Amino acid sequence: MHNVMTIAARQFRSYFNTPVAYIVMFLVLLVLGFLFFFWPPGFFLADRASVSQMFFFFGILMGLAAPALTMGLIAEERGSGTIELLLTMPVRESEVIIGKYLGALGLFSVMVALTLPIPIGVSTLGDLDWGPVIGGYVGLFLQGAAMLSLGIMVSSWTKDQLVAFFISFFLLVIVLWAAPLALGWAASGSMATFMQSISIQERLASMTRGVIDTRDVIYFLSLTALGLLVAFRALESRRWS
Repeated sequence: MHNVMTIAARQFRSYFNTPVAYIVMFLVLLVLGFLFFFWPPGFFLADRASVSQMFFFFGILMGLAAPALTMGLIAEERGSGTIELLLTMPVRESEVIIGKYLGALGLFSVMVALTLPIPIGVSTLGDLDWGPVIGGYVGLFLQGAAMLSLGIMVSSWTKDQLVAFFISFFLLVIVLWAAPLALGWAASGSMATFMQSISIQERLASMTRGVIDTRDVIYFLSLTALGLLVAFRALESRRWS
């Protein structure tokens, strides 16, 4: 556990040693604020105290933010050759993966916390139901955790950070969000239900209604576990290659 926390702290600090953390957080929060308050019909014209659209837009923006935060976690180490040095140290592959993952999750948590002024401000303008807000934050955190896990999985496959970014973007936005929703709308019956059930955005939407369904929690935790396990296996295979 000591090794995990040391790697996590080092990774978290490294984000702020470069412009990555500042740029990603600034752009996500700026675009999120614009979309929530001004994207038609916009909060002020909606005539109701709700922040469900904030979670919807944040979930979409994570399709860009998660690849940006994870593309260099392993790929940068491999590209620079420092991964070999890291693996010769008395740390397990699982400790490297989990430590770097927790560092990225820490930065994501800061980004999520910075959105709290929005529901607090909305509550001063109307009678905000905090049940859906709490459910939305739980869902947003679980979705972000799953996205970051899949991002580090992709980062463990390549030495090129840009390749890792675009593959992660394709996986998160096209495969797990856009394609299931599009096919779900085009299909009917049980097929439509199935396609919507595997959409990462649809799972978040159900939690923003204030109902934390065990199936949604299991879905996100399963994606998180899958991403970390595959990343661990990819790093483990490199040690013995």
